[in-house]
Amino acid sequence: MGFILRLRGTLCLHASSTSIAGQTVALCGASAAGKSTTGAALALRGIPVLTEDVTPIKELSSSFIVEPGYPRICLWPDSVKQLLGSGDALPLLTPNWDKRYLPLDGVRATFESEPKPLGAIYLLSARTNDSDAPRIEDMPPRDALLGLVQNTYMNWLIDHNQRAAEFDFLAKLADRVPIRRLTPHADPARLPALCDLIIEDVMSVVAAEPARTIIAPPC
Repeated sequence: MGFILRLRGTLCLHASSTSIAGQTVALCGASAAGKSTTGAALALRGIPVLTEDVTPIKELSSSFIVEPGYPRICLWPDSVKQLLGSGDALPLLTPNWDKRYLPLDGVRATFESEPKPLGAIYLLSARTNDSDAPRIEDMPPRDALLGLVQNTYMNWLIDHNQRAAEFDFLAKLADRVPIRRLTPHADPARLPALCDLIIEDVMSVVAAEPARTIIAPPC
């Protein structure tokens, strides 16, 4: 889906995203980095979710918006157990696959069905046992841009013109949106601390930035 949207002119990041203080917060990372698990943990705290795994971004005037995806978060049984105490606490995606899903139906968790301005992007690093983890760090602009490039879809299938246009888009994104490195702790018990850290950091970003609203283009 990320590549299909890309061919239709919408750039997508390999990210899950939530809505905090009216802003989209995108959690980028490779497979198994913890995007969906962290997004689900935030969702279970009452924070609405926009997307899971595929985050479509559009430029609107001088800002960027994130379009909502599908109202569920897909999780492996170990993540379900970590979040809810039992690996079978959520329904299966299909009868012949172990993966399960958290419905964003307003019962346990909520779906954000309206586009929201992109407020911050967090690039997930590998989990660590460092005593200061979880932690959030500023990133040099060059590293932030490279991190975005690494978290788009199927780079090997686009032509030179598409690659140039995407690079320009990502450069503007890196220039206008706060991008941080987010390092989780390897201990699953530290996930609540990671959620606290994300919320605290987002609130500081929102307080430092001018208020952004979405003005829909004419039909």
